[in-house]
Amino acid sequence: MPANNNRLNRIDEEYRKELSTIIDRELKNPNITGMISVTKVKVTNDLKYAKVYVSILNSKNIENTMQGLKKSSGFIRTELAKRVNLRNTPELIFEIDDSIEYGARIDSIIKDLKDGRKVEDNDIR
Repeated sequence: MPANNNRLNRIDEEYRKELSTIIDRELKNPNITGMISVTKVKVTNDLKYAKVYVSILNSKNIENTMQGLKKSSGFIRTELAKRVNLRNTPELIFEIDDSIEYGARIDSIIKDLKDGRKVEDNDIR
């Protein structure tokens, strides 16, 4: 069983690299704005589905960007199949990963505390 887990981890990482390249360089959808980073990919055991966690920064509208990614998933999947030589290419499910924004918010709170400013409870959430 551990060998299968290692294989899935390698596939996850390979998909993450290739999806980052495809989204950054080849995707030309006008609805997709801002900087999109693929932070993590998690493939199911049967390789039928892949959850793609993306972080979207400097976007005018995150919902429109996510809709654009979902509409472009067929093109992205086709490009992924050309680049990664596996029998099946999984269906892509895009999810928002806000961990980068959350980390930046925590950093700013820590900086405020160091500078002696008061932090409100709603700043943390």
